[in-house]
Amino acid sequence: MKQRTLARAVSIKGTGLHTGNPVQLTFKPAPANHGLVFKRMDLHGQPEIKPRIELVGDLVRNTTVQEGHAKVHLVEHVLSALAGCGIDNVMIEMDSSEPPIMDGSARPFVTMILEGEPVEQDKERVYFELDGPVSVMKGNRSIIALPYDGLKITCTSTDDRGYHTQHLSIAVDPETYISQLAAARTFTIYEDIEELLKLGKIRGGSLDAAIVIKGGNILSKEPLRFKDEFVRHKILDIIGDIVLLGVPLKAHIVATCPGHQLNAEITRVLFDRRQELLKSPAKKKSTEAKTMVLAHETSLDIRRILETLPHRYPFVMIDRITEFKGEDELTAIKNVTINEPYFQGHFPGNPVMPGVLQLECMAQAAGVLMLRRGSVEGKTSLFMSADKVKFRKPVRPGDRLVVSAKLTKTRGTKLASAEVVCTVDGAVVSSAELMFAIVDEAEVT
Repeated sequence: MKQRTLARAVSIKGTGLHTGNPVQLTFKPAPANHGLVFKRMDLHGQPEIKPRIELVGDLVRNTTVQEGHAKVHLVEHVLSALAGCGIDNVMIEMDSSEPPIMDGSARPFVTMILEGEPVEQDKERVYFELDGPVSVMKGNRSIIALPYDGLKITCTSTDDRGYHTQHLSIAVDPETYISQLAAARTFTIYEDIEELLKLGKIRGGSLDAAIVIKGGNILSKEPLRFKDEFVRHKILDIIGDIVLLGVPLKAHIVATCPGHQLNAEITRVLFDRRQELLKSPAKKKSTEAKTMVLAHETSLDIRRILETLPHRYPFVMIDRITEFKGEDELTAIKNVTINEPYFQGHFPGNPVMPGVLQLECMAQAAGVLMLRRGSVEGKTSLFMSADKVKFRKPVRPGDRLVVSAKLTKTRGTKLASAEVVCTVDGAVVSSAELMFAIVDEAEVT
């Protein structure tokens, strides 16, 4: 896919959310490989800032980047609009320290982009294609990034007071971004406003620029644009924050209660992973012997699981395959103990197994099924996507998670889909429809 910029410069004026200062923002066309760059027109020397994860500063209710004496606050909405619309190269000129908040969404910036007319350039776009799962967790918040051919975000948004809980999974491309995400507005809880005022965070805030949740009521100048507008805005923010990686990302991001700090942490992990791969493009083959799941095996103990899957502590999520039912079904178990490292922060005093790790448990169990087929010798499975994910009951230390996986569709020896259900004491606790790919084992070892 070719890189893209704009055919002409476009401008917009408004007020900064945090400073309350007036600001003019202009998108100007830029050459291939230029990237998205902020330029502070109001500062001496008109310094430029390339938004990168190593330049991140303040993450309280916004994402700030700083290089030297130059800062740009609340970059996420602008970067989200540009990335969501597939724009690679633009100079972003501003005469203040933050973009205008406008209506609290990315829609005004998308309108600018469309007015500027996106055009293709002569250079190919370079992606970072995630090669394996990575994750970050903090208390009841977590983000996991999984290999995926494209960008997909699955997000659960909730708050500590129980005012809202929303869930959405969406594959992101310019068309879906413009129609399904760009218009979602920023929001806050009423009880948090006083503290934000003390921090000097919302001098330019008003109901024209945000939604306020007060108990069970919505305070806004207009009705909700989507019934699940809050989770859509969280996804909008994630898209903007991962621009700090420096290159477009191909991954499936699964987020629970995300925020700018957690978004920055997963971006930093992704950045570090990309640097490792750039330094060692030729991956070393594992010295451990790998073997197939043999046709006559009716079960697998943990030693055989470790010989079959590339995962290692602390990411091995199944302890035993208890039964194979023909070629396309199996039952596995995961013994959940208090010694699991994630229970230290999820949650102190009330340990609960994160849903994203239940999902990984399902994926590992389902992946073994395809590896049992005689035509995939020397291969391993990579989790690609999840659909219809449901978490019904909490899983706690002492529970035995029983995982039942069934292949529902295969495409040669390359792709497979599976339905997976997890139970504890016979009660369903989670379920999902999964897709995974079969790749050469050397590619992931």
